[in-house]
Amino acid sequence: MNSEMRSGETGLRQRARGFIERPTVQNGIVLLILVNAAILGLETADSVMARAGDLLLAIDRLILWVFVVEIALRLYVHRLDFWRDPWSVFDFSVVAIALVPAAGPFAVLRALRVLRVLRLLTMVPALRKVVGALLAAIPGLVSIALVLMILYYVFAVIATNLFADSHPEWFGTLGRSLYTLFQIMTLESWSMGIARPVMEQYPYAWAFFIPFILVATFTMLNLFIAIIVNAMQSFSEVEHQETVQALDATRDHIEGDLQRELQQLRGEISELRGMLLAAREGRPAP
Repeated sequence: MNSEMRSGETGLRQRARGFIERPTVQNGIVLLILVNAAILGLETADSVMARAGDLLLAIDRLILWVFVVEIALRLYVHRLDFWRDPWSVFDFSVVAIALVPAAGPFAVLRALRVLRVLRLLTMVPALRKVVGALLAAIPGLVSIALVLMILYYVFAVIATNLFADSHPEWFGTLGRSLYTLFQIMTLESWSMGIARPVMEQYPYAWAFFIPFILVATFTMLNLFIAIIVNAMQSFSEVEHQETVQALDATRDHIEGDLQRELQQLRGEISELRGMLLAAREGRPAP
């Protein structure tokens, strides 16, 4: 009786797995995510909410419960393996946040409902590859960020000591200097807005601003881009190697099956030849 129950449960899990892994179901979830994203955007418009607010909220709740059912099916199918997959944990967290009552101290969570749009990252394989490459680049990015922070601190201290008296609104404190240098790094009005007014009192101030821009903007930011590109290339190479290994394993398996079938066929041919020779000689077949 117990074996029949376990067999029936296994069969039910297999059917549930087949259902949630169907391309039509996966594409349907992606479509619902896009529709939900559009609804969340429409909810920010007061005029739209005044005309169709109840309908939009009803559709939003309906889509949310579809996501809940999908997550529940995945939990039932994968059991503990569900929690070993970071993408599955991310999906569960995003849906769970949407279920928390957005009232009282949790009112801020209402704005986090838009995180459901990020489920596209887990549903679309191409986006998962990009995110995986970005995550692989984090150690290198952290190292570059630390170097950039050190450079920022050095240049901010120098700027504060040089320009604090004449331009306290930009370089009066270390914090203001850091913010001003960040604006300069983005090249937003750095020349006419900051550098040239400073150079009116300090003609050689260009000797400070130009090296900072060369180091912070053109060198460090390009290093950020280089690390990300390198990480994406490495990620693609690893994926290519895994594909090649899978193809090699499949080929070896097929070749092994062919060798076994060929040996079996040779045995049958040898046996048939023996029977024919015995029939010709008028003796019993072996």
